[in-house]
Amino acid sequence: MSETTTELPVVVIGAGPAGLAAAAHLLDRDITPLVLEAGPLAGAAVREWAHVRLFSRWGELVDPAAEKLLAPTGWIKPTKDTYPSGGDWAERYLQPLADALGEQVRYGARVTGVSRTGRDRIVDADRDSQPFVVHYENADGHEHRVFARAVIDASGTWSTPSPAGGSGLAALGEKAAADHITYRVPDLKDPSVRARYAGKRTAVIGSGASAFTALAYLADLAKSDDGTGTHATWILRRGISGSTFGGGEADQLPARGALGLAAKAAVDGGYADVVTGFRTDTVERTEDGHVTLTGEDGRRLDQVDEVIVLTGFRPDLSFLDELRLGLDERLQAPTALAPLIDPNQHSCGTVYPHGVNELSHPEKDVYLVGMKSYGRAPTFLAMTGYEQVRSIAAHLAGDCEAAERVELTLPETGVCGGAGLFDEPAAAEENGGGCCAAPATLTIGAAPAPASSGGC
Repeated sequence: MSETTTELPVVVIGAGPAGLAAAAHLLDRDITPLVLEAGPLAGAAVREWAHVRLFSRWGELVDPAAEKLLAPTGWIKPTKDTYPSGGDWAERYLQPLADALGEQVRYGARVTGVSRTGRDRIVDADRDSQPFVVHYENADGHEHRVFARAVIDASGTWSTPSPAGGSGLAALGEKAAADHITYRVPDLKDPSVRARYAGKRTAVIGSGASAFTALAYLADLAKSDDGTGTHATWILRRGISGSTFGGGEADQLPARGALGLAAKAAVDGGYADVVTGFRTDTVERTEDGHVTLTGEDGRRLDQVDEVIVLTGFRPDLSFLDELRLGLDERLQAPTALAPLIDPNQHSCGTVYPHGVNELSHPEKDVYLVGMKSYGRAPTFLAMTGYEQVRSIAAHLAGDCEAAERVELTLPETGVCGGAGLFDEPAAAEENGGGCCAAPATLTIGAAPAPASSGGC
């Protein structure tokens, strides 16, 4: 890379937890970051689930380099053993961190394309020596471009939820019925949202923690004075098995078990019924204002008022189309990382911390980090994202030893950063704290890497 190119900033796409941590680590290495955030504030995606409490405690949600950057600003570090909501995380950590970065964060900057200067994806000649060119648009549609020595895409997957259709495509009629469908866990404390579901029959499609949370929320609504008649129909693409509700009280991850037990209680209490082996094929709006779901096998679910689709997320790769990415054909995650995060083989606690080597692509110096690095795989760890960007920053600084070193060691139960069910911190503490409650053996510091992760 030429001296001129090394003087360019590293463009970071997204001012969420991983993106802001990346900027903090780059600054700590005397590398200039430029964070492009599509939203008007830091943590725009996190703010959209502000009402949901995280599984992880504050101690697992603050990046060390970010804390170092925040310290001189008078920032007050939250108590490490308490559990923030998404709103808390955004307001008490992400926004102050973005404020500390100052002009190195640009809001209202939606990235529309990334390429090599003067080289489309076909051209080989002098490719690696050319800087990146990043195109972005402001909210008013005005176009801009910046040049970069490297690109770190931390844009996440929140903006691209998976559809209801069992084929991975939107079911026929799904788009036309959009006013009856949401792809998020609803905030039932919001009066207008609560009114939408109170006394209604709601189909919940999905089998993970978000679906458990939605079922529990709807059951609580059904028990309330203003929720009489509220009922859920839980749609599973698979059948019921011993693992459908998780491990319950025997789960090594207590809060994950508690979440599954809450969903089971909703079913056992008659607040939800279960439809198994149902892969949605069509969604049809009826003349009386209801929705009918039809499965691939011809079964019909009639008289549904609302649909909550919680079938996971997928990465938006459209603006990276001129780059040479190496992605797993199933998960759409970096090729070297994919075998480590295959949800058929691994839980959040069995994926060891990894860095630049697992995140590298045929296109030199471009990285997908944070939730986006996992492609379609679920259960990402916030602390894993912090370790990813620490390793990448070290690599870009030429510190091969630090890039190779693992500075995060997790026990098998791990520490997840997913959204929790708890409404109060005390409740989370009582129930074990989250998807992967932090065990006493959690350490942050140098440790032997199970595999090369430096890429130097």
